[in-house]
Amino acid sequence: MVALLVYPGFQAIDLAGPVQAFVTAAGERGPAYDVRIVSTMGGPVKGTGPLAVLTEPWSELSLPVDTLMVPGGPGVDTACDEPALRHALTALAASARRVCSVCTGAFLLASSGLLEGRAACTHWRAADRLARAYPGVRVDPVPIYLRDGNVYTSAGVSAGIDLALALIEEDAGTSCAAAVAKRLVVHMRRPGGQAQYSDALRLQTSSAGAFGELLAQIAARPAEPWRAEDMAEYSGHSVRSFYRKFMEQTQESPSAALERIRVEHATAMLKTTAASLKEVARRSGFTSEQAMRRSFLRVAGRLPSSIVRAASGNRRETA
Repeated sequence: MVALLVYPGFQAIDLAGPVQAFVTAAGERGPAYDVRIVSTMGGPVKGTGPLAVLTEPWSELSLPVDTLMVPGGPGVDTACDEPALRHALTALAASARRVCSVCTGAFLLASSGLLEGRAACTHWRAADRLARAYPGVRVDPVPIYLRDGNVYTSAGVSAGIDLALALIEEDAGTSCAAAVAKRLVVHMRRPGGQAQYSDALRLQTSSAGAFGELLAQIAARPAEPWRAEDMAEYSGHSVRSFYRKFMEQTQESPSAALERIRVEHATAMLKTTAASLKEVARRSGFTSEQAMRRSFLRVAGRLPSSIVRAASGNRRETA
C-alpha cells in the first residue's frame, strides 16, 4: 500500500505526479500498487488552485502501510502546526517501510522529528529555511532526491516523479521503471546539467553497478572525509580490490568520482545560496577555498567565482 497524506493547501503536482507513476507501474508489468489518498478526517481536501481531492480518514487504513508520502505546498507551514496531522504522520510512519516527502513536504517530516539527524533535501528555494528551522537536519540543496535509511526526500515539483520512479525501480527493477518513465514521457534519470542541476545523479544509477549505493551516499554527504579505506569498507572490498573493480564499473578512479561529486555539490550551492566560498568549500568536502578552486579548474574548467558572478547577474535580472 502506498499512502499519500494530504492537507489543505498541498501542491497538486506533488500529489498527482507520484500517484500517476505508481498507477502506471501496473500497466508495465510492475507492482499493482494499492494507492490511497488520506487525510486526518477524510472527505474532500482542497489543494492549490481549483483542485480538491477526495480522501479517506487515515485511521481507517489497515496498517502497516508500505510507502508513506507527503506532498509539499503553500499549506505546509500551517500543516506543521496541526497536532492531528502530525499524529497521523508519525503513526503511519511508525509502520511504514519507506517514508517520503516531495518538495516542502520535508518541513512536515522535520516538524514531526522524522528527519532529525538525517540528510534531506527540498526545493532549492526552501533549503536554507529548512536548515535554519531544523538545525538537526543535514540539509543538502543539491540532489533531486535523497535517501537516508528508510526516509526519502525530494526536491521541488516534478522531482516527486523522479522519486516515485526510483521507488518503482527498487521494487520492480530498472526495466519496469524505464517503461513507466517512457509512458509518462519523462526521463527516468535526468540528463546532465541537473542536480536540482546534476550529473551526480548518474552516479546513483545502475550504471555504477555494485557501487551505486556508495556513490549515492557520497553525494548525500560530500563533506565527510571519504578516505579510500572508508569507501572500500562500505563496498565490502579490500582497498586493492575496490580500486580495480571501481575502475572497471565506472571508468574513473574513486578520487576522481569523489572530486566531481564535490564540485557539483559546490556548484549547486553557489547557484542557489548566498553562502560564502569558505562555507561552500567546507560543506562540499574541500579542505580549503584554494583546494576547491583547484578542483573546479580540473573538473569544470572555471573558477567558483565565475559561477557566483553569473548567479548574481541572473538574480538581478529576475528581481
